[in-house]
Amino acid sequence: MSSLNGVVAQSSTVRLEGKATVQPANVGARGASVTIVELKRTVITDEHGGFMFQDVPPGTYQVIVHLDRVADLVKTIAIASASITANFDLTLDKVTEQVTVTASGFPESTYSAYQPVTSLGAIELSQKNSISLGEALENETGVGKRSFGPASGRPVIRGFDGDRVLVLQDGLRLGSIASQSADEAEPMDLLSLDRVEIVRGPATLLYGSNAIGGVVNGVSANETYLRGLSGYAGAFGSSNNRQGGESGGFKFGVKNFLIFGNEGLQNANDYHAANGLVINSYGRAVNASGGLGWFNRKGWIDFGYSYDRRRHGIPVAPDEIDFEYLKERRQSFEIKSGLRQLGGFIEGGEFAVRYNRYKVREFEFESDENKTELDSIATNKNFNYRANFNHRREGKLSGTFGFSGFTRDFLSVGAEAPAPHTKQHSFAAYALERLDFEKVGFQFGGRIEQNGYRPEGDFRARNFLGFSASGGTRARVWNGGTFVANYQHSFRAPALEELYNHGPHPGILTFDIGNQDLVAEQGDGIDLSLRHTTTRVRADAGVYYYNIRKFVFTAFTGQDDAASKLPIIRYEQSTSRFVGAEANLEVQAIPTLWLSGRVDYARAELTDQSKPLPRIPPLRGSIGIDWRYKAFGFRPQLVMARKQDRVFDHETPTAGYAVLNVAGSYTFVTRRLTHVLALNGNNLTNRLYRNHLSFVKKIAPEMGRNVRLNYTLRF
Repeated sequence: MSSLNGVVAQSSTVRLEGKATVQPANVGARGASVTIVELKRTVITDEHGGFMFQDVPPGTYQVIVHLDRVADLVKTIAIASASITANFDLTLDKVTEQVTVTASGFPESTYSAYQPVTSLGAIELSQKNSISLGEALENETGVGKRSFGPASGRPVIRGFDGDRVLVLQDGLRLGSIASQSADEAEPMDLLSLDRVEIVRGPATLLYGSNAIGGVVNGVSANETYLRGLSGYAGAFGSSNNRQGGESGGFKFGVKNFLIFGNEGLQNANDYHAANGLVINSYGRAVNASGGLGWFNRKGWIDFGYSYDRRRHGIPVAPDEIDFEYLKERRQSFEIKSGLRQLGGFIEGGEFAVRYNRYKVREFEFESDENKTELDSIATNKNFNYRANFNHRREGKLSGTFGFSGFTRDFLSVGAEAPAPHTKQHSFAAYALERLDFEKVGFQFGGRIEQNGYRPEGDFRARNFLGFSASGGTRARVWNGGTFVANYQHSFRAPALEELYNHGPHPGILTFDIGNQDLVAEQGDGIDLSLRHTTTRVRADAGVYYYNIRKFVFTAFTGQDDAASKLPIIRYEQSTSRFVGAEANLEVQAIPTLWLSGRVDYARAELTDQSKPLPRIPPLRGSIGIDWRYKAFGFRPQLVMARKQDRVFDHETPTAGYAVLNVAGSYTFVTRRLTHVLALNGNNLTNRLYRNHLSFVKKIAPEMGRNVRLNYTLRF
């Protein structure tokens, strides 16, 4: 039996086998999935962590081992003998090579992806103040947080916001309207997910025109069969806002069937900034989901239901007497399935449909009269679907193709309901191909997409048809070093509110006037990056440039609406330019100590007006260490941001800041159980600072000193 580094005479096919263990306890990783990326073949480890692949053609492959709620492990293995043994040690360390399925539609290392990708695992997510998606992701490279208070935080990627950043779960839309209204939340239960993946830059090829700025995709763990009972449970509490909550989930496999379920709840009260209490900044959430799946050697299918209910306030000034708050509810029904090892031209595929029913009610409490009024109700019924097919590898060529689409029925009524009742429909077909040689690879593809709107009343129906294309190359330039260049042409159909809004929009503090004559945005972008990964150094640095023609923006008219007192804006179009740079570095100083740093910068403007675009994040960076000794971990980090004084009309500049965060953890692993106890301290110096991307930064600085205790059990 040969070791990984042995190279002997080739045979037609070989056997790859080995064992996956969980460290530091050195116990077998039961139920881990082991995937050979290039062959798209997956097996599940047995009770002792063992696995085996038969009939593997000789070659060099990326092998990924994944265990629910544990960091993935990636190895490159050269296979040329009759039998190869590969052993994998899984840990809960943060400093590991990440894995993505979002960037290309199948598992691969983030360092092998053509687009810049970040992946956060379940343990990382559980240790963050995850009252909202934006709060959880805001310090990741290239990602900021747009907010109207903590509970409504939503990701901003490289300065792109709203309808240009697509939020998904398992590749499907959530059905919310947070992209068009900053005071609403994305109804995603972060604590039930296996990981969250962020694709930075245009991802329109696989996901559509709303991904012109990037994609955030929450990935669950219900598509892998595991015999017997497994699951997780957790609880947490924070000092600053007296936040508390719990979450739990299970999977039970018997014969060919899998039953799964998740639940969670959390409550966060008004938080304290360094200068005092931020009134009406609370948030509450309750989540539940469950389903049933059937699995065999050739495929699987599962049925699921999820429920999400939230309530949160909109921060107000201390002397305010009227308090606004929102109640949001989402119900979702879905069917997902997959086929594999079909043996023909189409080797396998994945299929999914989801129906979302989302409802949000906005209330105003008048404290001087002790009276609550319902201001508006909005419902969004959304049906979306996708089908991806993997075709047989032909020499060096492999790839995927498919189609996707959605329908939407949006209705809003009440005093603050500016948009008409509108039905929207979209359909797209796409293909993404790869050519992989020993030292260089190429990726190319195209997508054609149609979007149509049918509004009621005195509004014009609109239809948009567009084409997106991409081409990229990845070349090995030294041992462990890779250069990646990627070009994307993309288009975006105008959003519903950009076309049809006509009325007060408190979610962005304006009175909106839509423009039914808008045309589709057309964008061209280039990403260049240099990556290096070895056992002791992981680094990547890149630059990007996007030119977007007919870019839709909000132009202030200089007038105020008499009734609402809000400034009147009109949606107009111009040419825009986004340029920026990002870099990450992780260095192993000694076996137990890693040093890390990251920096990102974005600059965006309307070129023909020489005017900065609104809410563009400032230059940011962080430095930190990750010290591990047996089961203990200690991770201090200094997060810094420069002042932002390149501002749009009616926008407030913000000062620079430096914030100290410290995290500590203890991990205890037995044969069946993994315990993680974490204590995090954020903004330990109680620094007063403001998020430039917040709509309410004048009255709501960021949270002051906060200590969070978190316990997670995996079984």
